[in-house]
Amino acid sequence: MDSTGNGSQPTVVLVHGAWGDATGFDGVIRILHDQGYRTIGFANPLRGLQGDAQYLADLLKTIEGPIVLVGHSYGGAVITNAARGNDQVVGLVYLAGWALDEGESIGQLLELNEGSLVPTGLREVPFTNADGSDGVDLYLDQDAFPEIFAGDVDDDTARVMGAALRPWSAAALAAESGPPAWKSVPSWYLLGTDDKAIPPATQRFMAERAGSTIEEVPASHACMVSQPEASAKLVMAAAEAGVAAAA
Repeated sequence: MDSTGNGSQPTVVLVHGAWGDATGFDGVIRILHDQGYRTIGFANPLRGLQGDAQYLADLLKTIEGPIVLVGHSYGGAVITNAARGNDQVVGLVYLAGWALDEGESIGQLLELNEGSLVPTGLREVPFTNADGSDGVDLYLDQDAFPEIFAGDVDDDTARVMGAALRPWSAAALAAESGPPAWKSVPSWYLLGTDDKAIPPATQRFMAERAGSTIEEVPASHACMVSQPEASAKLVMAAAEAGVAAAA
């Protein structure tokens, strides 16, 4: 991989969340490319918060120049941990993302406010690890997926997304976050007011606590799919602010 950034513009690293992959950022990446940004769609393992964050942190070490980290949903928790102590990271962008504080888990904050349809849609699939220990993967029910995750995405696309779900480990749901990077790195937050996965009130709580610049959009949880322009605009605002701060 060519790890050289494109001059003064930060490299944008996009981190998908549970059940997804980097293709969910397709529209956002196309807009960023049109504006001259170099992007990397990180392959989030979805196995456990600290391990996933370390995997991302190792990738970030191969990139030259400033970096803007973008996290959707669980990807927000990953960037919160991966950016800690990395001076190259000039901005954190949460797209309906989990901006956890130290000691918090996603499972805990799911109960902070009413309105999430995720708990009723979860389906557990036991598996055996390579060392013989037991594990549990989490999926969302395919029939319920469009309502929970992608209410403003066209029906055909939502059905494809539901059929292509990648498993998210139950260990990641329960994992406690470490010290958050948002305490030292400027952050931006795209808040979906029609989100049925992370209640808007919970998003606002996390964004305000982190001191994030908040942009509200009438979007489902799949805001990067249904609102690529708004998502990309917020990413570019973070990138421009990072360049200005370094000047």
